[in-house]
Amino acid sequence: MIDVVFLLLVFFMLASRFGMDTSVELVLAGQGGAYSGPPRLVDIHPAEIRLNGQPTTLDGLADALRPLVEQPDDIVVLRPREGADFQQAITVVDRLTADGYAHLTLVE
Repeated sequence: MIDVVFLLLVFFMLASRFGMDTSVELVLAGQGGAYSGPPRLVDIHPAEIRLNGQPTTLDGLADALRPLVEQPDDIVVLRPREGADFQQAITVVDRLTADGYAHLTLVE
């Protein structure tokens, strides 16, 4: 009888979904809209963030992007570089989303 209880416990543990609190909406390259305006390429390196090749900080990224966007819904391209982990990309996405940038595209 105890075996059945443990089997049911394992079944329900494997069948449940944990940690589905948040999701990140990203446009994959090739599926987005038309691109216009100056380049807005954010390179995410393990130790730094670069906007169009120029080093910037996470706190200064939104201010550095402002002169490059014509409208708040312009596309910003994010490109994680060699050695950058996924958490760094999510941190940049969260910061830009909080600052009003809604159309973020993730490229490889």
